[in-house]
Amino acid sequence: MSNIGIFFGTDTGKTRKIAKMIHKKLGDAADAPLNINRTSLETFLTYPVLILGTPTLGDGQLPGIESGCESESWLEFAQQLAGADLRGKKVALFGLGDQVSYPDNFVNALGELYDLMQVGGATVVGSWPCEGYEFASSSALQEDDKFVGLVLDHDNQYDLTEARIDSWLGTLREDLL
Repeated sequence: MSNIGIFFGTDTGKTRKIAKMIHKKLGDAADAPLNINRTSLETFLTYPVLILGTPTLGDGQLPGIESGCESESWLEFAQQLAGADLRGKKVALFGLGDQVSYPDNFVNALGELYDLMQVGGATVVGSWPCEGYEFASSSALQEDDKFVGLVLDHDNQYDLTEARIDSWLGTLREDLL
């Protein structure tokens, strides 16, 4: 088992694809990505370093049955996380969103995932600049005009995805390895 666990929620499979790309780039430093609905809290908590990914659904929600996702995902796992002690864990986040179709709640689910990690006491690393995106509002944006994690618009900026992942992982090397 590696020190890095990669977990993702998904609806269409795009977040799974990104998680697999990240895993390939990290190689043996990370275990194979797991869909959050196919793991236990016990397994999740065994990793000192976590990379967590989510798409944003509908009006900006985390994926889960309540948000219209066809399977259990982050919303349901969040219930298990309630009260979990995440102190001492380093967490890097990535989120997918569509800035053209949903400019008023762009990657809001990433902000929700960030809040979950903060409540548990995790140290979140890997903020990402907001330059290069056009949106009206995002709860994943911090006061310093940086996102709480890597933001990918795989629908409208597919050609930037791999370079953004490479750049983000480059900034995280010291924190993750």
